[in-house]
This record gives sequence, structure tokens and C-alpha cells, in this order.
Amino acid sequence: MVCALGSAFCFGAASVLQALGARAAEPGTGGGVDVALLWRALRQWRYVAGLGMDGIGFVLQVVALRTLPIYAVGASLAASLAVTAVIASRVLEVRLSRIEWAAVGVVCLGLAMLALAAGREGHEGTGSAALQWGLLVAAFAVLAVGAAAGRLPERPRALTLGLAAGFGFGVVEVAVRLIDSVDFTNPALYALLVGGGAAFLLLTSALHRGSVTTATAGLVLGETIGPAVVGVAWLGDETREGLGWLALLGFAVAIAGSLALARFGEAPTTAPRPEAAG
Repeated sequence: MVCALGSAFCFGAASVLQALGARAAEPGTGGGVDVALLWRALRQWRYVAGLGMDGIGFVLQVVALRTLPIYAVGASLAASLAVTAVIASRVLEVRLSRIEWAAVGVVCLGLAMLALAAGREGHEGTGSAALQWGLLVAAFAVLAVGAAAGRLPERPRALTLGLAAGFGFGVVEVAVRLIDSVDFTNPALYALLVGGGAAFLLLTSALHRGSVTTATAGLVLGETIGPAVVGVAWLGDETREGLGWLALLGFAVAIAGSLALARFGEAPTTAPRPEAAG
């Protein structure tokens, strides 16, 4: 759980840096998902620093996923929005209302409930071949949805891109559980690479082009609910005996608090625009 919370801290700090970096990147031409945006964003030091924080967070996430049920790790990652809110209130001078501070407390309460109720991860091995191949199909589906989302109006586009990015990160969460070693015949390995790459591309596009508040809400839903269902239904994740109700309640409370803080994925519009080279 310490690793899961450390991962949430890294991802929460990274979201502020990446939002600023993506917004400062030179605008592209045309609509849709801009593949070259990642290259332009990499010229911004804030975005690169955010990627570094993401890397540390991913390592901690892998450790957590190898010892905890997916639903507990997923709720912890969604709680990174609480970290983002606190950092934004200090570094970016964004003021939190009493209701928003209460939402931070709600997230912490939900995570405490999950920590008490969560059992060990399931012991269903690397899953069935159908699950491994299904995960790879889901990873490519994320790319297809992202491509289609580029032609939508701004509000549904941001929500769809965020939701698709969340599903991409969800694919990564499940894939980590399905990989015991580097096996190039395992479809889950390719699902991890495709899903993770697609998620970064779609999330960067959402941060750059649309309402980051809306996109972040979609991200939270996509990266928590789907993987949690897969973990319980197919990988044998369990709760402590008699505490299933507490785990379900804690999961719902943590996600609700995170959604209440979704606007803190937004880079402030008053932030100074750095030079293109960062």
C-alpha cells in the first residue's frame, strides 16, 4: 500500500507538470489526435520532468500490483488527483475551498477503508490465453477510439479522449499482473506496450486540446472500474473475510472524492507561457 500511495504522489505531481508542458507546446494543424504533439511536448522541460515522475510512479505501481488487488491499486491511483489538488494549492497558488479540502479528506477516508479491507492479490497465475489476447484487442481498441474521438466536438472529445486514455492505463494495470517474465510470445506484453503508448498519446492530446477537467474525470473512471472488475472476476482478487462491503464502499468513496477534484488536472490559464524550447 505504501508503494501504491507513493505511485499516486508521483502521478499527481506529474499531472501538473504535464498539463503545463502540453499547453505550452506549439499548436498543431488540423483536428483529431495529433501524433506529433508528443514530440513538441518533449521540448518542454515541465513535460519531461512529468515523464520522469511518471517513470518512478510506474515502478512503484508495478510493485503494488504484484502484492495488492487491482481495485486497491486503482483507487490509490485515482487518488493522485488529491495530490494534484494539494500541490496546485501550493505551487500554482490555486485556492481550495472548504468543500474541496473536504473532498481531499473523503479520498483519504476511502483509501483508509480500502487498506483495512483489501486482501492479497489473486493467485490465478498469468490468466487464460483468452484474457491475454482479449487484453491485446482492448489495447488496439483504445487506439481506434482515440482516432474516432478526434472528430468529435470539444466537450465530448475531451471526455472520450480521457476515458480512452484511462482504459489504456487500465490495460497496463491488468497486463502487469499477466506478465511473470519477459516472454515475447505473451500477448499481454504487447498489450502493455500498445495500451501504455496509446494512453500517453491520448492523454497528452486531451491536455492540449480540450477541457482537462472533463478529460481527467474520464481518465479516473477508465483506469479504475474496468481493471477492478477484471481483477475480481478473472484474476481472483479478494477482500479480507467479511469485509467485502467495506472494500466496495471505500472504492466508491475514493472514486467519488477523486471525481470531485477532477478540475485540478487543469493547468491554470494565467500561468506564464514558456519558450518553445522550455
